[in-house]
Amino acid sequence: MFIYLSKKIAIPNNVKLRCAAWNSDQGWIACGGQNGLLKVLRLESAAQPDGKGPRGIAAASNLTMNQSLEGHNGAVVCATWNANFKKLTTSDENGLIIVWVMHRGMWYEEMINNRNKSVVKDMKWTTDGQKICIAYEDGAVIVGSVDGNRLWGKEMKIQLAFVEWSPDGKSLLFVSKDGEVSVHDGMGNKVSNLALYVVDNNNRSERDYKIVGVHWYDGCEGHISQEAPTLAIAFRDGKVQITRGRFDENAVLIDTGMELTQVRWNNDGSVIALAGTQYDSGSRNGAGSESKEFNVVQFYNPFGRHLRSLRVPGSRIEALAWEGTGLRICLAVDSHIYFANIRPAYKWGFYSNTLVYTHNRVDQIENCVVFWDTKSDERYTKYIKGLVGIKAAGDNCVLVTKVYNEDLGELGVRPGDPHDQGSFKEIQYHLILCDTIGSPIETKVIDFEPVHVSMTSRHIVAASSDAIYVWQYRNSSAKLTGLVSGTGPANPNVVDISSISQLLQRGGGREKIFYVDEMQGNDMENFRYIQRELEDPICAICASDSWLVVARASGMIHCFTLPHISLEMKYIVNCRPQQLALNCNSTLLGVIDINGMMTIMELGSAGSLNATQAKMLNFEKKDTWDMMWAEDNPELFVMMEKARMYVYRGLEPEEPVSSSGYLCYYKDLQVKAALLDEILSNPDQPNKGMIIDFQTRSLRDAKELLDNVGLAEACEYIQDHPHPRLWSLLAEAALEQLDFGMAERGFVKCGDYSGIQYIKRLQLLNDRVKQKAEVAAYFQQFGVAEELYCKIDRKDLAIDLRQRLGDWFKVVQLLQSGGGNDTLLTHAWNMIGEYYADRHKWEKAIKYYAQASNISALAHCYYTLGDFNQLESLVSEIPENSPLLKEMAVKFTRAGLCSSAVEAYLRMGDVKSAIDSCVLLNEWERAVTLAEQHNFPQIENVLTKYASHLMMNGKTMQAIELYRHANKSTEAAKLLGKLARDMNKNPLRAKKLQVLAAFEVERMRKKMLDVSSMTSTKATAAAQVTAQTLDTLVQHDAATGENRSLDNPWRGAEAYHLYLLAHRQLYGGALERSLRTSLKLTAYEDILEEREIYSLIALTAFYTKHYEQCSKAFIKLETLPGQSDKELTATSELALKIFRSSRPQDPNARPQECPSCRSYVKDWDTRCNNCSRTFHTCMMTGATILDHRTFACKTCRHYSIETEIRDRKNCPLCHVAFA
Repeated sequence: MFIYLSKKIAIPNNVKLRCAAWNSDQGWIACGGQNGLLKVLRLESAAQPDGKGPRGIAAASNLTMNQSLEGHNGAVVCATWNANFKKLTTSDENGLIIVWVMHRGMWYEEMINNRNKSVVKDMKWTTDGQKICIAYEDGAVIVGSVDGNRLWGKEMKIQLAFVEWSPDGKSLLFVSKDGEVSVHDGMGNKVSNLALYVVDNNNRSERDYKIVGVHWYDGCEGHISQEAPTLAIAFRDGKVQITRGRFDENAVLIDTGMELTQVRWNNDGSVIALAGTQYDSGSRNGAGSESKEFNVVQFYNPFGRHLRSLRVPGSRIEALAWEGTGLRICLAVDSHIYFANIRPAYKWGFYSNTLVYTHNRVDQIENCVVFWDTKSDERYTKYIKGLVGIKAAGDNCVLVTKVYNEDLGELGVRPGDPHDQGSFKEIQYHLILCDTIGSPIETKVIDFEPVHVSMTSRHIVAASSDAIYVWQYRNSSAKLTGLVSGTGPANPNVVDISSISQLLQRGGGREKIFYVDEMQGNDMENFRYIQRELEDPICAICASDSWLVVARASGMIHCFTLPHISLEMKYIVNCRPQQLALNCNSTLLGVIDINGMMTIMELGSAGSLNATQAKMLNFEKKDTWDMMWAEDNPELFVMMEKARMYVYRGLEPEEPVSSSGYLCYYKDLQVKAALLDEILSNPDQPNKGMIIDFQTRSLRDAKELLDNVGLAEACEYIQDHPHPRLWSLLAEAALEQLDFGMAERGFVKCGDYSGIQYIKRLQLLNDRVKQKAEVAAYFQQFGVAEELYCKIDRKDLAIDLRQRLGDWFKVVQLLQSGGGNDTLLTHAWNMIGEYYADRHKWEKAIKYYAQASNISALAHCYYTLGDFNQLESLVSEIPENSPLLKEMAVKFTRAGLCSSAVEAYLRMGDVKSAIDSCVLLNEWERAVTLAEQHNFPQIENVLTKYASHLMMNGKTMQAIELYRHANKSTEAAKLLGKLARDMNKNPLRAKKLQVLAAFEVERMRKKMLDVSSMTSTKATAAAQVTAQTLDTLVQHDAATGENRSLDNPWRGAEAYHLYLLAHRQLYGGALERSLRTSLKLTAYEDILEEREIYSLIALTAFYTKHYEQCSKAFIKLETLPGQSDKELTATSELALKIFRSSRPQDPNARPQECPSCRSYVKDWDTRCNNCSRTFHTCMMTGATILDHRTFACKTCRHYSIETEIRDRKNCPLCHVAFA
């Protein structure tokens, strides 16, 4: 950063000032002093309303308000602003407090308070402006609200000096006169004492350790870093303690070496200003020397790094205040107010028309980095954690980030991991190479803090105080030396530096590292960095494509060659450099020292390594904060002095231009600068007006001569001030006047070979109007060129011009007005359609593709829009066997439109692809039909293999569904039956599967035995029908022959149905019915487990006292094979226990008669033993149907007693609804 005094305001009558405060939002400045002096001032920029002229701090500032406020009698010692509510609170040495408000442009008293007991030492508002805390010298504390109400008061019983609110307004810090800091809650209750690490309690002096100021940054504009400290406490002896809140054991300690009086953070917490008095004892001049005092303001970053010092005239700095933008400070010294302008060291860069800059957000921990394309006005935002710096050059930029070990731990990297090369550092620094939209290209890791970074079009150089790292990221053939492959992060707006594993790899690019005292670079693999404390550290670096220049604090300058690192020269300058810059041929070095003095030294050829005094040019410039050499001329450079820009040719300056812009580049006699102050005031919406181009005087004069005098005079001027840009300007002006000789001379001088060839082509044209038209086209005045061609009735040339430009809209317009052909018009329509398609305006593209009859392009547009109806209509317009049919069929298949895909494939005669499409879309029935129609037998093998594959992967249900879609009911029924047998432990599910298997068999039978369709034709003879029927029966027998269970498909469903029915009856208390149903299960021993059947019979027979049936069941159970001895013993013991007291006889029951032979039958018999008549079983009750009225299901053809099923709507077996 750079700071300089810019304005001085004197207070009338030499009244000494005691306090000053700057309103951060509205810009009012309050200053109080002796004799009740209180003034409110306001400085406003005098920028022109049209935006022209100087802007920002470069614009003149005028005093637009200067109001004296009357109300205090004593010296005003304290003033504080409430920016949110636009109020000013002041207090004098008599304890009088006044709250001021603005009304109609004037300040008036709103409230007055006078305790009449003690002096107010400090007053602070909370961040939101809702509460104010007033601390009196005698220890009294009052907290009030913004509307004037007293919230609470307390007597601290100590003498107070300062008070400070925490950023959230929930805590208070009180500083006593004795130098103790105590922490209190929002109601004034003490919580703890704040540790002061700079105080030596063993050698403590009341004067030395007196606290002169405390300031806690409120975080309203975010933080530059997550770990940045915010609470600053300044001591009189020059020491400062900065902590991260109340509980920070790693405080930042600063020793300024002067007697402090003031401490203040800037607007975003990135800089802390420390004001005080510096003493020069004059010991160097002898004991009799008088000491000298200087008012100095020192600036530090939050981590204690010194940024800049500012000397201020006067006897003592009584007050210091920052402007709300952080670009100015005001200092109250004696009876004057001094204003100083600040040029912050922003983190930014400019490359390939892209401005990259960073700013803080309150809602983000990461730094927000914006990549702004200043030509297209497109912006890309990335969020990067721990951003340290930004540098840019050529076509890339580098982001320097700080990464802690917990971030690296997310990668699984631990000590001893091979990725960390044997050393696991707590903190590492990453160099991320990015393109113009912020996408990371490659990342390198270094172990030291890169305090200084420089970048060229080929190299990135990073240096600490003792070591230098050089990365050649691009070689001389303009190719990146290493590209990291891999996918990017999940959120495209976040550069996740800790989630890419290749960050810890050293692949790609040539890397060198060395200490500043070494003669040449070392490979990364052979170097282990160990930090060293040097008396002469590195203070600045710069690089070109061939040289690396390193400056040290003593003024020693080392020159190394690139890309092969080798020390070639050493020079000594009489200053401490802070910024270096090499010109385009590396012969001159610009040096800006820590005091802002700019000098230029010559670089000689490689020679002795002994340090020699640098040869300095006769050039010195004070108050310089930036400079840049021209990219195309080694003698041209531009520098910034305060708020002025100077352009130099050699050592001769042009007239200065008022500007506060930051230099982007200097080329072609134009300086591009970015108004970063204004850009960062609204970083989310920068506008192109914030990028300014300045033309040098030679460029302006040459343009003026060409416009107002003539080519000859301009040529003479350019010969005296030669530059390729001026010769190019002359050539273009001559070309516009058709002076081809002068134009050719200009192109030769500027080395424009294509321009020379263009002149030769123009000279071949025999028509002056044609030449004018071509020149107009050269200057991109295409409308003028078209008019000239039409004027000479050469519309074909106008059409050709528009074709070369790609302006197909104009081509169509010209063709429709006459002078063209249909082929060209069709081509133009196609190109317009392509224009809209490239911009995803598909509806407009369809309109022009339709006019051009471009079926292929129409298909792509309809497919993109998802308009498959229109896409299907295109199939009929495509000739058969056209390759486009295959493309459209593929599109239909991807969209799941099987019929359309099949139609397209069949139209091109590709039956196999049609079947493949059906298989892919699981339309197996359609696939089988196509295979049968076109004699394609391979479908059966494909179907079988796919089903086997599903079965092997345990996807039996998918295999069943596959067979059903393919109309293979037999295979589906077999799989369902097998699945039911595998699930016999779940009888309900097994029954459902058996029912589904039966349905599949019924569907197969219906298809095979249905001959109604054949007999509907009158021409079919009865004999033919009989033959067809016999063939169908043979096919049916072949289909069911391998699995006889398919002959009676409902038998399995009957078994599980009766098994479940018997259990329901048993648990429902219908024991007789349960016995009757369970006894019928003996016919299904091939389906159900015998142990389950006879266990159920034994149980129901026991409960119904049918001991004969129970005995038979136990006999069967005891003879079942595969039982263990334990099970057999348990069964025998249970049978013995039952039949020890009961005889194996059934109770007498009412006899039932066979309807045919009148013989006696039992309730559970399914066949008459006398006449062998078979009886049906009621599916509703499990009873034997003898002479009851029955109801038969039309689907499964099973019977139920009519009285039992009267209230049911579905078949109890197959569950099909009754008609």
